[in-house]
Amino acid sequence: MPVVANSIKFGTDGWRGVIGEEFTFERLALVAPVAAKVLYDTYFSIVGTKKIVVGYDRRFMAEDFARAVADAVTAIGFDVLLSDSYAPTPAFSWAAKQLNALGALVITASHNPGAYLGLKVKGYFGGSVSPEFTKEIETLLPQGVPTAATPGKVEKFDPWPSYTAGLEGKVDISKIRTAIADGRLTVFADVMHGAAATGLARLLGDRVQEINSDRDPLFGGGAPEPLPKYLSQLFTVIKNHRASNPNNLAVGLVFDGDCDRIAAVDGDANFLSSQVLIPILIDHLTLRRSFTGEIVKTVSGSDLIPLVAALHKLSVFETPVGYKYIADRMLAAEVLLGGEESGGIGYGSHIPERDALLSALYVLEAIVESGQDLGEYYRQLQQQTGFDSAYDRIDLPLASMEVRSRLLQQLQTQPLTEIAGQAVTDCQTIDGYKFRLADNSWLMIRFSGTEPVLRLYCEAATIDRVHETLAWAKHWAT
Repeated sequence: MPVVANSIKFGTDGWRGVIGEEFTFERLALVAPVAAKVLYDTYFSIVGTKKIVVGYDRRFMAEDFARAVADAVTAIGFDVLLSDSYAPTPAFSWAAKQLNALGALVITASHNPGAYLGLKVKGYFGGSVSPEFTKEIETLLPQGVPTAATPGKVEKFDPWPSYTAGLEGKVDISKIRTAIADGRLTVFADVMHGAAATGLARLLGDRVQEINSDRDPLFGGGAPEPLPKYLSQLFTVIKNHRASNPNNLAVGLVFDGDCDRIAAVDGDANFLSSQVLIPILIDHLTLRRSFTGEIVKTVSGSDLIPLVAALHKLSVFETPVGYKYIADRMLAAEVLLGGEESGGIGYGSHIPERDALLSALYVLEAIVESGQDLGEYYRQLQQQTGFDSAYDRIDLPLASMEVRSRLLQQLQTQPLTEIAGQAVTDCQTIDGYKFRLADNSWLMIRFSGTEPVLRLYCEAATIDRVHETLAWAKHWAT
């Protein structure tokens, strides 16, 4: 038992592993009760119940693993509210708060490839638990499964109605529906075979054009991550639409596997990451909704984010990569928006959780109320701030953990002084290594918390310069 326990480690958001290897029913039956115990020890004095929400996404056998979690948790005396269908992870965070539960245990591997599954732990407040919380789970695992004299009970529930009703109340939903019905706005949703399926249609009606909506645990041979390399079908659909509807406002919204990350494609079929969407959302929510509060960004966020925040006299707080750090800040301060480079965006007016469906609604509201295509809106913000930039990221698989250790030691003992022909002017180490360069560009080198992968991020004045810098970093790493 200790050998199994000691090999279970939580990353930036949950514990994940390859199904049948690291992620098994045996290991889950150990982790889930310990997570439940830590939820109880931490939050019972606040909540006063022993209820825990259990949910799941659309991955291979996800519902079976969720049932195993429910059985393991009820066996030690907890009552379980078990979802009767797949749903977005933020729907379960919402349920934890609305149903006065200790928290939620969600079976999902988010954006990872189809071979993976995992467990996310959410607190009673509707967001990710802290790093200290998951560290406590790891500490207690070698002690084995807690025991109880009286088992709890399982009750099924539908997570969708309360969640979608909550989202509807946060936007001018009728204005978006009218724009779609009138033919002024066409909405495509690439749900990437994941838990966002049916989400926008439930909110906006059946004129939302959903693609990749079938359940495919192999995700078409790719991964349910909102990156351009996985979106060829959406690009083609939007190009064809623009060719026959040149004056129509159109947008493609992209959701990751458990619907907590978002990206978009504008009417000209240009990919827009959250590096683009976050500045647009800040501008829209302050300008048209009069929202106030702090902007929280991760260290990998675009330099345009603080510039747009400054336009509206908003302060900015920076965190390491991982939404749990943003959630911690959202619980401690008045926050307008918290966002990360990888697509997770949350709002102080909602729960302290990234929520791709709410972000999608706010993006659509911004399009309808501004009358602008997303790409046009972004270019306007660049003009207002005098900041032109491009951004890209490479996820570089590593051959082994020994290679990871060698690269990490090299960064620590042989600091980089020049990158792609530019002098290094500053190095920030809040999470990984973020190098500021003499031409005002930056390169960030960071090791994934959930996979054997090196993440390379770059923002520079032009996309050619971005690619040149990333090519340099890739060569350095190999």
